[in-house]
Amino acid sequence: MGKIVALMLGDVVGKAGCRAIFTYLPALRKKYKADIVIVNGENAADGRGMNPEIVDLFFRSSVDVITSGNHIWHNPDILPVIEKEKRLLRPENYPIGVHGSGHCTIKVKDTSVGVINLEGRAFLSNLRCPFNVGYEIVQKIRKETKTIIIDFHAEWPEEKEALAMYLDGEITALIGTHTHIQTGDYRISKKGTGYITDIGMTGPQNSVIGMDPRIVLEKNLTQMPLRMEVAEFTADIMGISITIDSESGKTINMEPVWEKATV
Repeated sequence: MGKIVALMLGDVVGKAGCRAIFTYLPALRKKYKADIVIVNGENAADGRGMNPEIVDLFFRSSVDVITSGNHIWHNPDILPVIEKEKRLLRPENYPIGVHGSGHCTIKVKDTSVGVINLEGRAFLSNLRCPFNVGYEIVQKIRKETKTIIIDFHAEWPEEKEALAMYLDGEITALIGTHTHIQTGDYRISKKGTGYITDIGMTGPQNSVIGMDPRIVLEKNLTQMPLRMEVAEFTADIMGISITIDSESGKTINMEPVWEKATV
């Protein structure tokens, strides 16, 4: 039985998160023996969105696929990059005609890995149904490979668990992102689909989901519409390592990732 290992890292937040990726990812790739690295980068540029320079540096740091979410549109200069770079994904279920694509297929060893990016609708935008769109794209990719990983960028655990059950046995793993808090509910279904509600963030320690705690506290205490700013501390690197049977596309093992950075 052939095996491949996918390393997926949670939302990269600000300069601290970027430094951690640029500095530590090559070594982490070796540590976890990762054959493919998927990183959600939607908060990489000062907490909201990405820019062309960060995208380039991510790929230079051994990232294979960059996923995103609702903040990917914050910097307009990313739009030409999304159109050109097929490994930079935005959620697939945005309206037809929106810049870029929400899925790609990457050659890994002697097989291929499909990566799909979807966004939830609960407490977010009223996008196309992630269940219908997700199923449609999964069936399309399954004609090429059974190894399919979904980054479901969503707020509500119910929506995440429901989509994982809807696609159970059709995909390798559904990995939740967006809330920046790593959950302890990672598991593998009887049909071989891995799941975790959220893999957490790669961002500054001693923060509130990556933001400066002083501003967040003042906002909560005063209820004033203060602008959040990214905290400037050293980062934690959070994510999940997924071991996959390359023939069946089923998840064999899952291991949470939580590494301390010192830059």
